[in-house]
Order: sequence, then structure tokens, then C-alpha cells
Amino acid sequence: MLSRMTMTKSTGNYSDHIQRLREALDAADAVVVGAGAGLSTSAGFVYTGERFERYFSDFADKYGFRDMYSGGFYPFPAPEEFWAYWSRYIFINRYMDAPKPVYDNLLALVKDKDYFAITTNVDHCFQKAGFEKERLFYTQGDYGLFQCSEPCCQETFDNESMIRQMMEQQKDMCIPSALLPVCPYCGRPMAMNLRSDDKFVEDEGWHRAAERYEDFLRTRGQQRILFLELGVGYNTPVIIKYPFWRMTAQNKAATYACINYGEAVCPEEIEKQSICIDGDIGDVLSLLKA
Repeated sequence: MLSRMTMTKSTGNYSDHIQRLREALDAADAVVVGAGAGLSTSAGFVYTGERFERYFSDFADKYGFRDMYSGGFYPFPAPEEFWAYWSRYIFINRYMDAPKPVYDNLLALVKDKDYFAITTNVDHCFQKAGFEKERLFYTQGDYGLFQCSEPCCQETFDNESMIRQMMEQQKDMCIPSALLPVCPYCGRPMAMNLRSDDKFVEDEGWHRAAERYEDFLRTRGQQRILFLELGVGYNTPVIIKYPFWRMTAQNKAATYACINYGEAVCPEEIEKQSICIDGDIGDVLSLLKA
């Protein structure tokens, strides 16, 4: 348990922090990447502005919301319209490539290291960039998976074919009723496999990934581990941020690095083991890769 929770912000020379992080990465026996929404934002997966207008201007004109996130909570009057919105949402945020090569640059930095990545992101950008599936743990779900809305089973279903059909056949902000996704076991409507309530399905693949992550941490013990936290906020700090702080405090050979706009902080207790960089993740990774 961390005893002193006074936060230390990013201070000092920016280039010095980059150099320290480069040295920590080179010296590390293992790297644990913890990724939050800020990493995908840096890669260009933004939910507002030009990108929102390009794909959802018709919904915005009709219903008045001005970002994808708000649209995800809108009470659409019919399931055909709900799935017209969500099929677009899933397609552009799961099956399209990220606009910027931030994940590619991250992979270039860690691919020759003993690494594992844990993320609360659900956009699958790690695997699309080439990260090994066996070295990834998606804790909060995947836009590419459906589950029963009840759920009647602890099983998930790949949705790419269904999403592409919805995209191709939707008209006037509605999909054909025949494309409404239903559970193959009980016939109830499908839902996205996203952790939003106690109905989230942790399927066999989720549990295998969780076991691999725990095994990675256990078997690296007191090695020189770099805990590299990228764009993690305070919505769910108990998944990545707080455990990274705790594991750094317990291992004097470990280094904690945090790259985040406005939230690059660490507890006072691990300040000497920490590198906090207040900046754009993509910019920092490009400098490290240079």
C-alpha cells in the first residue's frame, strides 16, 4: 500500500525526460504497457469535431448530439436506427485503421523486448498494429464482439460480418429488420461486449488473457520492469494506474513512466523511480523511436 499519496507532477526539462525514458526502455528486462483512451486519441480516434461530422452529420442534424460518445447513449426510437448508428460507430472505431501510426511506433519500441500490454481500450488497435495476441489483455471488452443482452451464456460472437452488412444495407439511418442481431441460443437481442454493467460477459478468451497477464507479472518478479502508462485517466484507475504505482513501489528495480496530457503525475513515494511526461503520446513515441 502506498503510504504517501501526495502527487508529483511532470517537471523539469522535456528532452531530459525523453532521454531518461529511452534509457529506462533500453535497460528494462521487461515492459508492461498500460493503455487508456489517451493513446487512441493520440492515434487519431477522436469522437468529436471533423471526424464526427464526417460520419454522423445526419444523426447530428436529426437528434442534436455533437459527439459519438453522446450518440452512444441516445434513446433511439427503434432498434433498426440504434444499430444503424452503432454499426457505423463500430466500423470506424474498430475495423478502420487509426489515422496516425502511434500504435505502430509503440510496437517498434517494444517488439524486441519481453512485453505485455493491458488496456481499457476496446478498439483493437494493438492487434491491428501487429502486437501479439498472447501478449494483450483487453479488460473492458471489444467493439468487435457481440454478447447476449441477458446474457444467457458466457460466450461472445465475432461481429465483423454483421457490422459490414449493416453498413452496406442501411438507408435513412435504419438497417433492415432482418439484420437485427439476436442471440443464437435464446433469441434475445444482442449487445456490444463492453463493460458498462454487471451483464458484461467475461468469456473464455478474456479469462485466458487475464491469466497470461497475471503469469507475466508473477514470473518477472523483481526484474527491471518498465511500467509504461499511456493516456490512462481516472475513470477506472484501479485497472492500470493504481496497480502500476503499487508494483513500482514494491520493486526498487522498476521504473514507472507516465505520458499524459495534464495528468502526468505519480505518488511522492515512487517519485525517484518515475518519469512523468506531460505531452502528446504520439510525439513522445516518435522522439523515442528517432
